[in-house]
Amino acid sequence: MATFNIFVLPGDGIGPEVTAEGVRVLEAIGQRFEHVFKFEQDLVGGASIDAHGVAILPEVLEKAKASDAVLFGAVGGPKWDNPNADVRPEQGLLALRSGLQLWANLRPVVAIPALINASTLKPEVIEGVDLVVIRELTSGLYFGKPQERRVVNGRREAVDTNYYNEDEISRVAHLGFRMARERRKKLTSLDKANVMASSRLWREVVTEVSKEYPDVTLEHVLADAMTMYLIRRPRDFDVIIADNMFGDIITDEASMLTGSMGMLPSASIGTLREDGTGLGMYEPIHGSAPDIAGKGLANPLAMILTTAMLLRHSCGLEEEARAVEQAVTDVIEAGDRTADLAAPGAPHLSTREMAERVLARLGA
Repeated sequence: MATFNIFVLPGDGIGPEVTAEGVRVLEAIGQRFEHVFKFEQDLVGGASIDAHGVAILPEVLEKAKASDAVLFGAVGGPKWDNPNADVRPEQGLLALRSGLQLWANLRPVVAIPALINASTLKPEVIEGVDLVVIRELTSGLYFGKPQERRVVNGRREAVDTNYYNEDEISRVAHLGFRMARERRKKLTSLDKANVMASSRLWREVVTEVSKEYPDVTLEHVLADAMTMYLIRRPRDFDVIIADNMFGDIITDEASMLTGSMGMLPSASIGTLREDGTGLGMYEPIHGSAPDIAGKGLANPLAMILTTAMLLRHSCGLEEEARAVEQAVTDVIEAGDRTADLAAPGAPHLSTREMAERVLARLGA
């Protein structure tokens, strides 16, 4: 019997609703496979700003560091959406990524056959899509300095710095090549080497790392071209690596291949132990969706699939992770749908009802 300490940060909007269902799934896995999951919960994002005036307290960050994994909901909403504010909900998320040294974000995108018609793309385009994007998470435009707004000679201006060093690029490249080696042995690296110095360094370092993986095919693709290729021929891609900003953009686009952002999980990880596991933060990519918060309309499947990634990457529980993923596939194939997946006017399940269907498949 293994014991795992899970730190839960529900956050804002639909974050608390979907996180609650993720916790229930982990509890069900604990019962079925005889593990113990201990949960502690705290505030982050807008909820923390309202309570403490900051997006995350230092002691909350320390609790996250001391856990085996962090289960994260979402942050942000209209209440805190002032671009001139000194304190913003997203600062809590960035502080966690930086403080926990979570430098890689894994976002798998798999087209489930039963949901082919939920996508706005033609079925023949997305059928068989199975790719994963690795986004560099702790450098680039979101962390580079200087990063400021200022007034010079009476005129407003702003600057963001896209900083990378070769070590930050190399570790993402190695992770991408290792993952590709276990899949279909193809790695696609995104950059803008035609115009950006940081991208030319990115391409150079990735090419150097590729020499250690002669069994993996490497291709370099300009990030803007990739936005076209993902729509036209998504099946051609296996593992994709990208810097912080390009990764952020391309994964939101990739989410539409499956028909809804409500289906896509993510894992933010850092340097792993020899057994391939380590501290990670796990969150669905759909954001806080404040317009549907509290209405029972949120799709919990992205969060439930996120718990599978937690089980796999932080707990080393592959069988348990596959059980969760299979349960989600089963309910989708059985025709169960939340509002974001249902056809216009068709009946749909609430957040809790969909989670109950998954729990039933898990034997809970």
